[in-house]
Amino acid sequence: MKIAHISDLHISGKQDRRQLDHLDRLFDHFNTIGYDHLVISGDLSDSANKVDWEIIRQKLEDHGLYHWEKTTIIPGNHDLIQLEEELRFYNALNPLPQVRKKAFDRRVLEFCIFFQELITGEEGGDKAFPFLKIINFSSVKIALAALNSVYPWYPADNPLGARGYISPSQLKALSDDSVMKSLKDCIVIGLCHHAYKVYGTDSPIDQAFDWTMELKNRDEFLGVMKVIHAKLVLHGHFHRFQSYEVKDITFINGGSFRYNPLCYSELVIDGEGSSTQRFVTLSP
Repeated sequence: MKIAHISDLHISGKQDRRQLDHLDRLFDHFNTIGYDHLVISGDLSDSANKVDWEIIRQKLEDHGLYHWEKTTIIPGNHDLIQLEEELRFYNALNPLPQVRKKAFDRRVLEFCIFFQELITGEEGGDKAFPFLKIINFSSVKIALAALNSVYPWYPADNPLGARGYISPSQLKALSDDSVMKSLKDCIVIGLCHHAYKVYGTDSPIDQAFDWTMELKNRDEFLGVMKVIHAKLVLHGHFHRFQSYEVKDITFINGGSFRYNPLCYSELVIDGEGSSTQRFVTLSP
């Protein structure tokens, strides 16, 4: 089975015609190639605007991709955090952290309800993270373990709104015994928005940038991926098309559609569970 993976679309409204035309072309290409599943790993919107979610949903519907078994979407920080609004709201009211967390949780719920068809596949069901999507293909059974790694904006700890954190409750839920039983005989793929690895150099400038982009509890996340026997993790956030390994788990960064709309990641998994990955670039 074949998975197409894109990330960081950063759509900016219906007037963003060039990007939307590129998106139509890419979705047409996916249908022509015959991909079994599409993963979009966050930052659909550039400014946490629900109108941008509507645009993406309509594009998926137009191309026959808005179905539970066809597409999986998770949010990025640009979907859940409007930085200018946060700064204005904070300076005006200086709300307590607990109040800000409740407001953030409501935004996550809005995302889950809006894309409910791609998360639960039905009217009922939990509208929250993590969620587990198990799809039986003819020769292989795939489990997509999706987590929300977006961390609320805080003036000192997350001043740019770009740091990530996966809540302990999500990690605990994913490693529950009942989940482990359901993952039997599955090829497990983890999904989150934030990168495990950003620059990771000794340069002070790069280290400062790393801090603003990092997944704060990345080792705890990696530990749970090991527990559920994930072989692959798909993410975005850091706008590079790259793959790298951490403790026998392959991490694949879907790069940025916004900055390179002709490139995407292709993942092919055979009936034995072996996988191959490459970055595909369409002709201009």
